[in-house]
Amino acid sequence: MVLEDLKEEHPDAISVIRLNGMLHSDDNCATKEIARQLCLEHQLSFSKMASSDDNTEFMIDMLRECGLAHKTVIFVLEEFDLFAQGKQRLLYSLLDAMQSLTSQAVVIGLSCRLDADQLLEKRVRSRFSHRKLLFVPSSLDDIQRLMEHLLMLDKDSSLPTNYVTEYNSRLTSIFSNKKFKGVLDSLTDTDATTSNILRFLFRVVSYMDMESGFLSMECFTDALSSMQRQPKMDSLQDLSILELYILVCMNRLEDKEQKSYNFNTIMKEYKSIQDAYKTSDKYATTVCFRAFEHLLDRELITFADTKGRNVALEYRPVKLLISSRELAQSLKLNTTCPV
Repeated sequence: MVLEDLKEEHPDAISVIRLNGMLHSDDNCATKEIARQLCLEHQLSFSKMASSDDNTEFMIDMLRECGLAHKTVIFVLEEFDLFAQGKQRLLYSLLDAMQSLTSQAVVIGLSCRLDADQLLEKRVRSRFSHRKLLFVPSSLDDIQRLMEHLLMLDKDSSLPTNYVTEYNSRLTSIFSNKKFKGVLDSLTDTDATTSNILRFLFRVVSYMDMESGFLSMECFTDALSSMQRQPKMDSLQDLSILELYILVCMNRLEDKEQKSYNFNTIMKEYKSIQDAYKTSDKYATTVCFRAFEHLLDRELITFADTKGRNVALEYRPVKLLISSRELAQSLKLNTTCPV
């Protein structure tokens, strides 16, 4: 919103270049995207055949020209921590170009990781301003107050006084219900952002009983059910016992705050479960590996980074793509799970 306001206020003085680490963490891809956006912004022809060095040189030249024209270029790097992987040539080139007296550029990195700046190499960190803004996630009480503020009707509204009083009274009763607390926990467990809360409330209101005109607890539970990722839950229901074992092992490793783990690490955790609980569910490593590959194919797990593509599959770090709550729920619903 701030950048949009600035662009409206100074349309000829600000240029915004947006990159996302999920899409542009590769340096070649990033420089190409920067060149494309700069060309689009300044109505220049973009060459798809240009090399990475050509695009980098073009970017530096454009920053110099923009500086001379008193135009500021703002680079917004979402998922900033993903740009800090590898050789970090893009970050170095950007920050190094900003050292020029003629350059008028700003790099804004957005990340969920508190230690994102610690991932930077020494040569990059030395050019980093170390100015950080930390946005603390809203507490459950804050989120509930936001919901109350958005859903409660104003007593001075044009609606009948009796209706407003009854509506607010019922809503207050819902907010004090333990079931509502559970809905709120489930909602914020996956995404506690304001935009997600607003989407949720929109669905809640859409489930309102049109005859009575009041919200009920069912409106909130139905809205939550409609927002939960059903395709993932359906995929979990079809898994074999072995595949569920692998997911449980991965979840245990993440609970232990193990930063990096691979198939071999998972197998060690699997063996520790067998030794601890004396289970009869023992599978050969080759069978486990096929189950592991199946989970990758179904996108319930994925590789933790893009590095090591030439490394054997069992040595590549992986991570879960489902939450602990989703896994626990699927285990409860799966009738084939051992007791």
